[in-house]
Amino acid sequence: MSSLRGIDEVIPDARDGLTKTERTILYVLSETQKELGGRNVPTVMLYGRVLEYVNISEQELHLYLDRLGVKGDGR
Repeated sequence: MSSLRGIDEVIPDARDGLTKTERTILYVLSETQKELGGRNVPTVMLYGRVLEYVNISEQELHLYLDRLGVKGDGR
């Protein structure tokens, strides 16, 4: 993870244990899924939209998604 990020982005929130970055990813995922009519969100699309809020690498996004238990459809 980048050392340039603020401490508030990597420290889990006491309310739910999510970091600011994790919460952002889940929010963007939810909003994009609504936009797509409930369909699965392609990871590339999610990554592009998450980058509008948080500067992370594609590899970091995959690590966050794994940690959050977000799974693809296996294709």
